[in-house]
Amino acid sequence: MDIADPTLAEMGKNLKEAMKMLEDGQRRSEEENGKKLISGDIPGPLQGSGQDMVSILQLVQNLMHGDEEEEPPSTRVQDIGEQGHIALLGHSLGAYISTLDKEKLRKLTTRILSDTTLWLCRIFRYENGCAYFHEEEREGLARICRLAIHSRYEDFVVDGFNVLYNKKPVIYLSAAARPGLGQYLCNQLGLPFPCLCRVPCNTMFGSQHQMDVAFLEKLIKDDIERGRLPLLLVANAGTAAVGHTDKIGRLKELCEQYGIWLHVEGVNLATLALGYVSSSVLAATKCDSMTLTPGPWLGLPAVPAVTLYKHDDPALTLVAGLTSNKPADKLRALPLWLSLQYLGLDGIVERIKHACQLSQRLQESLKKVDHIKILVEDELSSPVVVFRFFQELPGSDPGPNVVPAPSVAPSAVGRERHSCDALNRWLGEQLKQLVPASGLTVMDLEVEGTCVRFSPLMTAAALGTRAEDMDQLVACIHGKLPLLTCTLQLREEFKQEVAGTAGLLYVDDPNWPGIGVVRYEHANDDKNSLKLDPEGEKIHAGLLKKLNELESDLTFKMGPEYKSMKSCIYIGMASDDVDVSELVETIAATAREIEENSRLLENMTEVVRKGIQEAQVQLQKANEERLLEEGVLRQIPVVGSVLNWFSPVQASQKGRTFNLTAGSLESTEHTYVYKVQGSGVTPPQTPSAARTRQRLPGQKPFKRSLRGSDAVSETSSVSHVDDLEKMEHLSGGQDAPEADSPEQHPGPPAAEAEQPRALQDGAQRPDDGRPQVEDPESLR
Repeated sequence: MDIADPTLAEMGKNLKEAMKMLEDGQRRSEEENGKKLISGDIPGPLQGSGQDMVSILQLVQNLMHGDEEEEPPSTRVQDIGEQGHIALLGHSLGAYISTLDKEKLRKLTTRILSDTTLWLCRIFRYENGCAYFHEEEREGLARICRLAIHSRYEDFVVDGFNVLYNKKPVIYLSAAARPGLGQYLCNQLGLPFPCLCRVPCNTMFGSQHQMDVAFLEKLIKDDIERGRLPLLLVANAGTAAVGHTDKIGRLKELCEQYGIWLHVEGVNLATLALGYVSSSVLAATKCDSMTLTPGPWLGLPAVPAVTLYKHDDPALTLVAGLTSNKPADKLRALPLWLSLQYLGLDGIVERIKHACQLSQRLQESLKKVDHIKILVEDELSSPVVVFRFFQELPGSDPGPNVVPAPSVAPSAVGRERHSCDALNRWLGEQLKQLVPASGLTVMDLEVEGTCVRFSPLMTAAALGTRAEDMDQLVACIHGKLPLLTCTLQLREEFKQEVAGTAGLLYVDDPNWPGIGVVRYEHANDDKNSLKLDPEGEKIHAGLLKKLNELESDLTFKMGPEYKSMKSCIYIGMASDDVDVSELVETIAATAREIEENSRLLENMTEVVRKGIQEAQVQLQKANEERLLEEGVLRQIPVVGSVLNWFSPVQASQKGRTFNLTAGSLESTEHTYVYKVQGSGVTPPQTPSAARTRQRLPGQKPFKRSLRGSDAVSETSSVSHVDDLEKMEHLSGGQDAPEADSPEQHPGPPAAEAEQPRALQDGAQRPDDGRPQVEDPESLR
């Protein structure tokens, strides 16, 4: 057995210890490390003789984790496993290998590049191919475009872009290609955007995410007639959105007919490593080039993407940048070279096969779920599952292409589409939180709308997705479906209830996944303006607080996000036992109460201000009258004291008290004479919300009554009904007599300094037998 190089062994040991330290959640401050920053021109870490490795790694860990208290656990660094450590070791090992002498470095890099190229070509059935390793996934396609330009334009090296100007090249991209690909190619190649040709997908037959081959042929003929040169076609073996595969066999025949370079990319190329491969994907092995992304497929971090191609002229490949004589460029394959050896053929096939089994398991389970539509049922070769929640319209076709019936208005179909999009967006976010190992993504498709995508080849290896996660995902979907269906059904009822309630306005927000949005229109609300309304915002803030205090199962939020518009109340998801009429009635009554209380407080403030001013005037007049009665002599300090001693003045205590109920000033003479304070007139009743419906014990707000329900036992239902009738009888008896009684109950005496409670208690006081003196002026 050969003994490993001590340097390599030490490198692997240091890398393992470093990864263990970085993945550890413990952090130490700079004070604990004993490394304090020193003021000066040189930053602290560079002071003195430098830092040791542990301190440097600890600094890296602190920068990676940041404030862990403010971040969710999912954002932290995940365990990448032993195979991830091997891939990271390749980068460190590449830096070490670059220090060798030129001859050893040339032999080693050539061996690594040739081995990796051979292994990938054999695994993915691409015989006699060459490989270009690159960090950016799209970079390989850009180099292939350069190779195609040099191959078709022989004088391009000498004449440059003058050759392209005389005969413009055309690059064909599918309408389902990943976003930004065409712009990236034009920027890298220096070509104008008219050199790109967007090929539409099928509209009548086949998948709506596959390239229309007949239309492509028509475009090629038109370009040739205009004097252009069809250069390259980018086909998809698994589109970026839904994972559909183009008809690569027919596309290859078309490209051979017109001399066009065929490049294939997509996630379905990973299935070429399996024993059984669909014919549509297998046809990609005959293309001119393909781009592979083994890093996500195998769960390997920091592993480059690979572009396999076939070309016989090494000079053109060197000019195009696909080959290089620099050892550093060849060492890009080192992390993948190490990882492929660590996994072996069985490990590579097992990971790809496991991802395909996960998608098949989820697809078979979702077929049994009502109100869930799968968009890739005809793509048995695709490991991507795209699904969405849908609510079938009356008279509509439940198939993949839902066409509204003549009896269904297009506006109704549009509203239904927007409502389902919002609900699917909510469903996707909920599933991502409940099953984080699934790696779901939410996306918007042009035809289908908002959908949820599961692509295990891109996420399963890194997240460690298992079959149990698929079962949990399906169970979560089953649990969320009742909320989705009930919310969609209650939206129309909520809209009608709001339309029939005075003071409420229904706001149509298709992006809100809930029952609906409502806004209260106060008395001073400008209905024709959408500008910010401070008074309305205050009312809605108070309304939101009141609704959240009810502790119901519904969620309430205030919006919108853009503060330049008026405030609204957003009501969340609901179950089937929600009483929409009670909900709308409560919102309207509560908002009306808040508005009236606010207006009453403003009126009271104005009344108090005017009363204070009037009291000051009256007190000033009373003071002048007192001076006239007492005379001028009594105002002289010494003389007044002697005169008051011989002839005291019998002056009464005169003051003013403000009656909040009547809104008028009253004299305090009665208070000092009779030692009681006048009660004034009966105050108006405080505005209050309409009485909420009586609920059974333990019943939450906005829930339908259980009266007559079969779910309740006979004895319990009878007792609950009796309790409900008693509560209604008592509440009805408390409303009648006191308001219509012509007599008022005398109240207890109150001191002048005590604050009046007329606004809270009215004029109702318990009869304790004490006499009560009323002010004639206040009675008037």
